Amino acid sequence: MNERLKALADAGVSIWLDDLDRDRINSGGLAKLIEEDSVTGVTTNPAIFNNAISGDSDAYNAQLDDLADRGVDQGEAVRSITTKDVRAACDVMRPVYDRTNTVDGRVSIEVDPRFARNTAATIAEARQLWWAVDRPNALIKIPGTEEGLPAITQALSEGISVNVTLIFSPDRYVEVMDAWLSGLEKAIENGIDVSTIQSVASFFVSRVDVAVDKRIDQIGTPEAEALRGKPAIAGARVAFKKFQEMEASDRWQALKAKGAFVQRPLWASTGAKDPKYTDDRYVVDLVTAGVVNTMPEKTMMAVADHGDITGDTVIPNIADAEQVFADLAAVGVDMKDVFQELEDEGVEKFDIAWEELLGTIQTALDKRGGGTAA
Repeated sequence: MNERLKALADAGVSIWLDDLDRDRINSGGLAKLIEEDSVTGVTTNPAIFNNAISGDSDAYNAQLDDLADRGVDQGEAVRSITTKDVRAACDVMRPVYDRTNTVDGRVSIEVDPRFARNTAATIAEARQLWWAVDRPNALIKIPGTEEGLPAITQALSEGISVNVTLIFSPDRYVEVMDAWLSGLEKAIENGIDVSTIQSVASFFVSRVDVAVDKRIDQIGTPEAEALRGKPAIAGARVAFKKFQEMEASDRWQALKAKGAFVQRPLWASTGAKDPKYTDDRYVVDLVTAGVVNTMPEKTMMAVADHGDITGDTVIPNIADAEQVFADLAAVGVDMKDVFQELEDEGVEKFDIAWEELLGTIQTALDKRGGGTAA
């Protein structure tokens, strides 16, 4: 077992892989990551599936042949393929799920991102995916947009475990936690055992630095330049303080007494997008017990190679993180505007990735002489 990744796990961080493909499942590669690299979960998104299906793998050919013969449309084909992969990954992860008392061993699949601004459609999609995957260790990814918040509450109230995605700001994170708490409260009203429900809140990290660094470059002052590369990690640390405040609340304690599991913060978008920054920074600088860090394999291997895990790097630095936000305001960076820009951009990127995935599937079906556009 890799000692650096083991040290990260021993520090209380659940290590999830931000990638999935059928070859990795069938070859035993995913099982190997569990055994050798302390991986305890998997997250997916439309771009990940598109990369898997559009590659040179033959693993999808038999299913694509069947789908073409049936004449299904591209939408049904996408759901058939992606839910099959997630079911299989859930089965590989099942021993981790059992060993961790249902906390880990989780595999996430995303609702159609075109519904990110449509509450009713998101709820319907979450129900369909939960039914189609049909595994207790699945997580349905719902965006933490304003329209997504009531969908999060409704899905949880029906006993659907949820990964809330596309969270950028600490303020929106507070709203997400409120939606989650409301969902658990309604689940109890509905007679559902809340100990069967899990949730994580995916706080996107590296994209914040990309957006803010552009604004810092435009400002161009030494005071602004001194803040380059600081907002993303600072934002996650401030969000963790919000999490601590929620954990101390009477509202949460009442739910905990009824067997509910806490909604863990999950650090997402942890691959460094600027080559000026170290490739492991969004992992080693966000270590604290009780969180999840989902990483592309490249980032995971960087941590395995040279990640210096020295203990908690979140809680001791929260006060400094809050100062970063004050300093950003002082130099003229409007973080509220940054966060809204990132949310809009994130929704658009996921929408584009979904359309690309549909196009990849349609091309594959056309080559086989079957299938229709959705």
